[in-house]
Amino acid sequence: MIWPFPPNAKKQIARLEISGAIAGNTRKQVLAALKTIEEKKYPALLLRIDSPGGVVGDSQEIYQALKKLSETVKIVASFGNISASGGVYIAMGCPHIMANPGTITGSIGVILRGNNLEKLLEKIGVSFKVIKSGPYKDILAFDRELLPEEQSILQDLIDDSYAQFVETVAQARNLSLERVKSFADGRIFTGQQALALGVVDRLGTEEDARRWAAELAGLDPEKAECKTLEEPKPWLRRLTGSRQTLGGAVFQDLAFELTTQGQPLWLYRP
Repeated sequence: MIWPFPPNAKKQIARLEISGAIAGNTRKQVLAALKTIEEKKYPALLLRIDSPGGVVGDSQEIYQALKKLSETVKIVASFGNISASGGVYIAMGCPHIMANPGTITGSIGVILRGNNLEKLLEKIGVSFKVIKSGPYKDILAFDRELLPEEQSILQDLIDDSYAQFVETVAQARNLSLERVKSFADGRIFTGQQALALGVVDRLGTEEDARRWAAELAGLDPEKAECKTLEEPKPWLRRLTGSRQTLGGAVFQDLAFELTTQGQPLWLYRP
């Protein structure tokens, strides 16, 4: 993937926007952009996050890449309307975080959900014959009840992933594990509450975050330009003038976000 950059990148702030659910394609685009920011030697990055969360592995990879980049680039994360669950996880790779007072954030936790359609299938006369290599190969199958031992296996999996999440937040925000666990129970909270909890550093707008990034990089906040990194547009999109941010379309409200996360099953989400 080729990212267009101006020749005077060293005097500018790179802006990267992550919106929508965090999944495979978003990860690829973000990692490519972060690599180019490092290569072009941008002194600062303004990371705008407007995401309800995403899959575990992709959130962790973006977090690790941001953490590494922060060794050479000043990074400020700016929370938009919502930055929850996986959105919080990736922000932990940023040394400096700003949120609006009304930003919806939090939802620190992990969920694994399956559907049981056994009774419905019985009513319509549908059944399945399963040949499997081990007793748990069809765990979370939709045509039968979850067995107690299977529930124990899945709970251990969720607990381990949750512990990783809590430890990441604790280390990134210099908080104790007990402190993080006290609010990392899946609840959502506002940016103002997040400040009191120590999840974010400051309250302010994206413009405030831009000025903060400029100051950290030793640039003049009044003069430092902010260049948005976008995925190269297909010719038709360029003609129509439509804008594509990394991660796809921005979700409009929390209710819509909560109803668009049926897949994959394993998500960091509200």
